[in-house]
Amino acid sequence: MLKGMIVKNISNSYIVKVKNDFYDCKARGKFRNEGLTPLVGDKVLIDEQNNYILDIFDRQNELVRPSISNVDASIIVTSVKKPDLSLYLLDKLITSIVLKKVEPIICFTKIDLLNKKELKDLKKIKKYYQKIGYKVYTNIQYKKMLKYLKNKTVVLAGQTGAGKSSLLNLISPSLNLKTDEISDALNRGKHTTRHTEFYWLKNVLIADTPGFSALDLKEFNPEQIRDSFVEFSKYNCEFKNCMHLKEKNCEVKKAVSKNQILKSRYENYCNFIK
Repeated sequence: MLKGMIVKNISNSYIVKVKNDFYDCKARGKFRNEGLTPLVGDKVLIDEQNNYILDIFDRQNELVRPSISNVDASIIVTSVKKPDLSLYLLDKLITSIVLKKVEPIICFTKIDLLNKKELKDLKKIKKYYQKIGYKVYTNIQYKKMLKYLKNKTVVLAGQTGAGKSSLLNLISPSLNLKTDEISDALNRGKHTTRHTEFYWLKNVLIADTPGFSALDLKEFNPEQIRDSFVEFSKYNCEFKNCMHLKEKNCEVKKAVSKNQILKSRYENYCNFIK
């Protein structure tokens, strides 16, 4: 028996890395009976003779979208054009990632498609997210981003067509990962990445993942969602457990009206709670 890590998953096949060797394994039936699905990132015990995963060690964390475990950070790849910038999806990803005890890193892509006004607006948005404590980069700043993420285990997250595979190709052209055109009619991309797989690039372990267009927060309660909006915590409302919705003398709502809190962030928060 050997200890290793799942580095790739296609259908019911799990590639497990043990030191410098790779084993193509199947999961034992007991996991199905226990309602447990092996994930890329899992530390596992395998039967190398029969190529079976025997056990899954306790997870440090686990993300649902994308489906992966034991990561230090998630790069939220966010297209600003084709598909258009969605701060709603960005904030939803931040919330889901933060509440899973994973550090969110924002990476804006396709900056070259913006006109001067759009670029000016994006700079304001970028500055705001940096002010509230998040690391924010553009895809052309990938070297700076990788320097920050050195020796960390990272997963790419983002909607279909946001540029996740393109970002990896930029970091390491030899990967030559498949990319595709964006549908102008639907304002979204086509799925080109159909499985989750780790790559060792520039001293960072990075997982490429399939894109998605929908993400829900049903597993979290309203208080958790509220607390994931880190900038709210600096305001002392009249009520200790203020939800910043209809309460009187809410300092967060006052901050929104004074443009101290990004209006889209607050509106997205209200929608998440609803």
